Amino acid sequence: MVTLTAPETAHTSTATAGTASAGATLIDGATLIDLAGSSVRDLNQALHQATDGQAWTVKTPGGKHSLAVGIDADIDVTIDGHAGYYAAGMHQKGEVTINGNAGVGLAENIMSGKVHVTGDASQSAAATGHGGLVVIDGNAGARCGISMKGVDIVVGGNIGHMSAFMAQAGRLVVCGHAGEALGDSIYEARIYVRGTVASLGADCIEKPMTAEHLDELAGLLAAAGRTEDPADFRRYGSARNLYHFSVHNSTSY
Repeated sequence: MVTLTAPETAHTSTATAGTASAGATLIDGATLIDLAGSSVRDLNQALHQATDGQAWTVKTPGGKHSLAVGIDADIDVTIDGHAGYYAAGMHQKGEVTINGNAGVGLAENIMSGKVHVTGDASQSAAATGHGGLVVIDGNAGARCGISMKGVDIVVGGNIGHMSAFMAQAGRLVVCGHAGEALGDSIYEARIYVRGTVASLGADCIEKPMTAEHLDELAGLLAAAGRTEDPADFRRYGSARNLYHFSVHNSTSY
C-alpha cells in the first residue's frame, strides 16, 4: 500500500513527497500521483485530507472508476487521461478537470464547484446535481442532467435521449443537438439548445427567449469558456401541466 502525502509537508518546489516516493511527487507546487503505482482508494483518501489552495495532478488514470470523488476542499485536480464511472461524484468544492473522456455518472450529485471534461461524457452526466457547474467540451450520452436539482451544465456538442428527465432546477446548455424526449416530465429547470431537438418529452415546450434569458445564457457560456452567440439558441421548459395533477392529463403520465 502506498501512503500519499499532502503538498504542504514538502519543503521544496520540486521534491519527492515524503514517504510517497512510489506514488506521489511534489512538482512546482502541485502534487503528482501516478495511478500506475497507487490505488484509487489512496488517491481519494489523500484528496479528502487536502486543504484549500492545493493543486493535484493524476497521471495514468486508465479509465478507473470513482476518481476524485467527494472532494470537500477548494483545490484544483487535473486528471490527465480518461476516467471511468462516477468520476468527481458528490463534488463539494474546487475544480476537477479531466483531460479525456468520462464514463457513466460524471459529477453525479455535484453540490458546488466545477467539473470540466475536455472530451466526451457517457450517460447520466451531472445526474441529481444540486449546484456547481459541469462543462463537457464534447458530447454527452443519454440522460444528461437527469433529475438535476440546481446544477448548471454546458455541453459543447450533442446530448442523448431523455436528457433533463424530471429536471427540477438549474440550467442545461447544449451547443449542439438534443436527442429524443428532451425534458420529459420537467419541473422548473431551463434548457437552452443551439441545434435541433429530435423530440420533446411530456410537458416540455419551447418558450420565448427574453432579454433575461439571453443575459443568463451569455453568463453560462462565458463561465464555460464558450464563444457561441446566445441569440442562436432556443429555450425549453415546463408547460406546468404534469406536476399539478389533473385527470385530463392522465394519459400523459
